Amino acid sequence: MLSLATGLDALTRFGRALADPIRCRILLALREAPAHPSDLADALEISRTRLSNHLACLRDCGLVVAVPDGRRTRYELADERLGHALDDLRTAVLAVEADKMCPDAETKGCC
Repeated sequence: MLSLATGLDALTRFGRALADPIRCRILLALREAPAHPSDLADALEISRTRLSNHLACLRDCGLVVAVPDGRRTRYELADERLGHALDDLRTAVLAVEADKMCPDAETKGCC
């Protein structure tokens, strides 16, 4: 059963998805157009197994949906507004110092 994530839960799920560069690349590719996993794997030059794991994460986060397409499955963004949000985030200007990372980068593997 599907439920809707709102507010803080939605932001947390979005942040978890964006924490990995491959998932970011998948989301940006799906922003352009829905795609089949084999086509995504080829376009992103990653193995199908690795892609499958990342698509599962993105599905669990609620950002993408799997749509039956004949004998295949096509993936697309769960909501078209996610594409606009990705554009806004991608073009945002961040105030960071070039020689600094967040304090937890080394121990928690972030940033």
